[in-house]
Amino acid sequence: MKDKNVIRIAVVIPKYGLVGGGEKFASELTERIAQKTSYEIHVLANQWRTSSGLIRFHKIPIIRFPKYLTTVSFAWFVRQKIREIGFDLIHSHERIFNADLVSLHSVPHEFWVRDIRQKRFFSLFDRATIHVEKGMVRNDRAIFLPVSGIAREKFIAEYPFLSGRTEVLHPGVDMVSFDQLHRNDCRESIRKQFGFNLSDTVLLFVGMNFELKGLDQLIQAIAKLKSIRQSTPIKLLVAGKGNISKYQKMAEDAGLDGDVRFAGVIKERMEDVYMSADIFAMLSQFDTFGMTVLEAMAASLPVIVSHHVGAKDLVQDGVNGFIVERDDVDAICDRLLVLLDQDKRIAMGRHGHHVAQNHTWDLLADKMIQMYEKILAGK
Repeated sequence: MKDKNVIRIAVVIPKYGLVGGGEKFASELTERIAQKTSYEIHVLANQWRTSSGLIRFHKIPIIRFPKYLTTVSFAWFVRQKIREIGFDLIHSHERIFNADLVSLHSVPHEFWVRDIRQKRFFSLFDRATIHVEKGMVRNDRAIFLPVSGIAREKFIAEYPFLSGRTEVLHPGVDMVSFDQLHRNDCRESIRKQFGFNLSDTVLLFVGMNFELKGLDQLIQAIAKLKSIRQSTPIKLLVAGKGNISKYQKMAEDAGLDGDVRFAGVIKERMEDVYMSADIFAMLSQFDTFGMTVLEAMAASLPVIVSHHVGAKDLVQDGVNGFIVERDDVDAICDRLLVLLDQDKRIAMGRHGHHVAQNHTWDLLADKMIQMYEKILAGK
């Protein structure tokens, strides 16, 4: 029987604390809320990893075959668990049938399939996912929290009736993990590891899909820059997962052999890598937010992002970074030319660091707790 004096919060996400922007968002936020409040926090997930003993976990089954049951089965089993336990507030990071708060880490599935993936026909999986999503947004008591202006814009375009029930809440960043590092130490150790000199201007790219994140355009822009200033010691460090052999050949064909290094997936001490670089770039075809942009700002790096990256909300063009058209190689090259000026880089990086200080996970947790309390008071 439920103790009336205990406030039970359910946090819903298929994978908690594992790889992925939404997964990190949910865990970083929930761990802090658990530490800051006396709420009884329950996580409803299929897989999880946690660093806190303050959270109770509940295994939610997922039927993965046939594939179209994936989203529907997770939502159905979540609903059963909610009915079984009884919660005072439900905060979901995934499409489910009913919640009080929904953090939107993606765009409407129909928009994604139709406009981003440009599929002519919707699969059973697509149709099932859209069905759950429509059930979620029809809950007229729910508040929706898109992680960027782009996400909000796309959801309102698909579901106009949500316009008065959305508030953008950007992801956060752990400033302590960056501020405790010494930049010179990181530059020396990481650059030595990848064969870069301390005098090189190192451009950092981080992504789990090289094509979608714009590595093609970045290599083309650097090649163009080299053709303008042949002696420019600009280097590119690529971290993440993708077709490395393809891009190694692309770099060689562009005359950048030796100027591009592939680090692969870095699971630990990624902060050191950010601190060793001079510039960060993300030229995504579409990114609902792009947490690596905020992490780069925390490391005091000026950033170059495309118009399709949600984190552009935090970029003031020409002040802490640049916003460019993804396929405008000339414009990307021009911005890199500006950032070859060390004083300009440092000044813009400082502005970015200040922005990051105003978007920490702790500040976000405080905002979310206020939202929880407002909703609970209304109940």
